[in-house]
Amino acid sequence: MRKVLLGLIVVAAIALAAAWLFRGELATAVMARGAQANMATDRIAALPDGLHVAFCGAGSPLPDPQRSGPCVAVIAGSTLLVVDAGSGGSRNLQRMGLGAGRIQAVLLTHFHSDHIDGLGELAMQRWVGAAHAEPLPVHGPPGVEQVVAGFNQAYQADFGYRTAHHGADIAPPSGAGSRAVPFELPAAGEQREIWNTNGLRVTVFPVVHEPAHPAVGYRFEYGGRTLVISGDTRKTDAVAEAARGADLLLHEALASHLVARLTDAAEATGQTGLAKITRDIVDYHTTPVEAAEIAQTAGVKALVLYHIVPPLLVPGAEAAFLTGVDAAYGGPVTVARDGTFVSLPAGSTRVEHSERL
Repeated sequence: MRKVLLGLIVVAAIALAAAWLFRGELATAVMARGAQANMATDRIAALPDGLHVAFCGAGSPLPDPQRSGPCVAVIAGSTLLVVDAGSGGSRNLQRMGLGAGRIQAVLLTHFHSDHIDGLGELAMQRWVGAAHAEPLPVHGPPGVEQVVAGFNQAYQADFGYRTAHHGADIAPPSGAGSRAVPFELPAAGEQREIWNTNGLRVTVFPVVHEPAHPAVGYRFEYGGRTLVISGDTRKTDAVAEAARGADLLLHEALASHLVARLTDAAEATGQTGLAKITRDIVDYHTTPVEAAEIAQTAGVKALVLYHIVPPLLVPGAEAAFLTGVDAAYGGPVTVARDGTFVSLPAGSTRVEHSERL
């Protein structure tokens, strides 16, 4: 028995030594196999028919290793739309197997920098990812024209480089950049249809995010399922009305009691400018408890909190973030992070959550 055990130890040691010596070759082989598997998988086609949400960015301008800038992918059948284009969103979409080449349009909620700063990269990846001959449609309230024009101007040189390097078949000059699709801002308390294609209906409604104006949220309907995205807003009846009876509400959330600790720290270290900012941001966002109250009033089946402020960096921070939420809302609550996936299968009442697509 001792000889057998010794032999096994020797074999294991040799195997470990070989793995160490040839680790580069092994890593290359694993990488090649993984790349082929990822490229061969059509994540959208593999999903059941229905309305699905994948968070390509669940955070805010504050750095959070688990949450990039605001970016929400909405899949309805074979349609892929993206709401807001925060930094890191394009790369997260690729990690989730949702190639930017599949995006049919981007919908902007408002023009704060953290909601638009990834637009140039997203448009570029979408363009060359599927040799698009038409620019990326970017829907938004009045002002979207200037945003799109600015990104297109900034990327003018890059457009030329891509076509010169890869050829017009891969990077058709006509498909570079984005195209603004402005819509008229609905009046307070109203909704306006902006999309009705392949069974997917999208309506827009105004929210309150002063001094950031205009600001809107979106309602998606497909296969008998309904999803509402609040965008950035302080607590407003408009979201509750738009979300009435919906299956899922995605609502921004800022925990003011935790942000107050940031203010205290900034003041204690003499950073008066930062302290002013952290005091100011409280008045145009919604707390987790307020979002829960909206979900309860609207009677939604499930609530997902996103645009998480402040970053939840220490153990127990999520529990602190959700203080009081259970008392305000009786349904399931999820604090989103990059990669969080929620599925609303058509012809069902289920709300299926997953940490990854």
